[in-house]
Amino acid sequence: MEDHGGISLLRDGVPLLGFALVFVLIFRRLGLGATLGFLVAGALVGPHVLGLVSDAEGKMGIAELGIALLLFLVGLELSPSRLWRLRKDIFGLGLLQVVLCGLAISGIVLLGTSFSVEAAFALGLPLALSSTAQVLPMLQSAGRMRTPFGERAFAILLFQDLSLIPLITIIAAMSRNPADAGGTPGWLLGLYTLAAVLGLILAGRYLLRPLFRLIGNLGEREMFVFAGLFTVIAASALMEWLGVSAALGAFVAGVMLADSPYRHELEADVEPFRSILLGLFFLAVGMTLNLQAIADRPFFVAGMAVALIAAKTAIIMGIGMLFRMPWRQAFALGLLLSQGGEFGFVLFAQAQAAYLVTGEAASLFGAIVTLSMATTPFLMMLTQNLRVDAEPDGGEREGPQHDGSNAIVVGYGRFGQTVAQMLLGQGIPVTLIDTDVEMIDVAGDFGSKVYYGDGTRIDLLRQAGAGDAELILFCQDGDKLDTDAIEAIHHAFPKASIFVRAYDRRSVIKLKGAPVAGIVREMLESAIAMARKAMEAVGVDHMEIEKTEAEYRRRDSARLKIQRDTGDLRAARETMFSQEALAAALIDDIEKTG
Repeated sequence: MEDHGGISLLRDGVPLLGFALVFVLIFRRLGLGATLGFLVAGALVGPHVLGLVSDAEGKMGIAELGIALLLFLVGLELSPSRLWRLRKDIFGLGLLQVVLCGLAISGIVLLGTSFSVEAAFALGLPLALSSTAQVLPMLQSAGRMRTPFGERAFAILLFQDLSLIPLITIIAAMSRNPADAGGTPGWLLGLYTLAAVLGLILAGRYLLRPLFRLIGNLGEREMFVFAGLFTVIAASALMEWLGVSAALGAFVAGVMLADSPYRHELEADVEPFRSILLGLFFLAVGMTLNLQAIADRPFFVAGMAVALIAAKTAIIMGIGMLFRMPWRQAFALGLLLSQGGEFGFVLFAQAQAAYLVTGEAASLFGAIVTLSMATTPFLMMLTQNLRVDAEPDGGEREGPQHDGSNAIVVGYGRFGQTVAQMLLGQGIPVTLIDTDVEMIDVAGDFGSKVYYGDGTRIDLLRQAGAGDAELILFCQDGDKLDTDAIEAIHHAFPKASIFVRAYDRRSVIKLKGAPVAGIVREMLESAIAMARKAMEAVGVDHMEIEKTEAEYRRRDSARLKIQRDTGDLRAARETMFSQEALAAALIDDIEKTG
């Protein structure tokens, strides 16, 4: 294979993926997260250490799609109802955090260096942003995403993601690059952005939703992957063409589909691409770090990292207490968000392109971000005892108004509707999943939100919140599930009790040994109810009806146990009520009466 421009993607891919695999496994094993593993791997294979891979900037251009996919998934989490409920935290906590931390850190940079005021702002403001890619997985693995503490952290991270756009605008306004002087005026850029956002919202309602509905009717999962990636890339390309951040387009695309029935399917399908491309982004960032510049000024890097962590922890803790958080919670929130974030690398590159800082300064502050990210897991572990009461209600789930749910009902036909309505009647929040597009539309007319997707897929269940759920109820038609599938789901979500609607006795036998809390044959109770009514209609005494039902249940249960143990559907046939047995009983009665 010939290199194109001296670079072979396959040749570069071997050391990149190999080093990433090794270091991500090591760092995850140490509890430090995948992000740092990618950064270290990129630094080692890059031009400043081993020199195995070059053209970090070219790979960064491809990998920035990972940032777009990350913001798309963030947008999918942000349904309008959740946005409205979190508005005070997003635009209160979030705004104060970004402004106060940005100004304070810019002041520290100005006092601690010889940079100009513009350069100090170009370096200090990005450091106010924390690492969404690091913090969200930490919250999810700890099971705290749906708690009040987790939602406040999410709200701040969301505002930080949204603030990327005005921060890029601020850096552009301070630019010393003559090429930027003839750029689009800020007010016109704002109008372009507003028009593009409105256009994306209209496209989502009148083009994308019908498209996904068509794909859902066809049952082609691969087309969901294509359509999801097309949505992200098209929305990002539109914003980039207008001179705005591509990330904003991806975020808006996610928000406009957040309330659609296809949200969980899209999350499950896009997530692997997001993980791969975001990993490549961090690898490219690691490759761009000028380790020689860092080695020349190690005390400066360490000192600025300590100042960054201390300043952000103190300011976020103070803001949290201002919003009536207990001091332990506020302290935990400050530590959790004390690091620099991945968008810092994007903004440092913008500042370098605007001639505000040199490449050496960008590398130094990139190293400060990296070092601060490395400290977060250690700080959280070291302060665990101090934060032990940080969230007394951390294990509790909120009521039905919360976006998270205690129960996931897979299959919203006649059976699933009854199950879901009874759970909701008890105040248990429910997430509904089905693959029948027409039924989803009808359910929407009656006020029920049903998400499209194959609820037997572990990745889709995880996107739907199964990691936090107490109940998973499979109410769909047919007998798609077997013991292996249930065991895999139970292993992935051990906290959830699993219930299964079984089509018939064969389905029950098929689930022998499965870790389920209960199996319900779909027609058993309704058939017994009809038989009772039929006996009442022909004048059978109530006590006799009760006796007959109890005997039937006893025989049926005993026969089913034997069938499950032996795997033989014909086992224990003699225990059934049958025409032959009835005829034999009649003959016996006649003989006895003479």
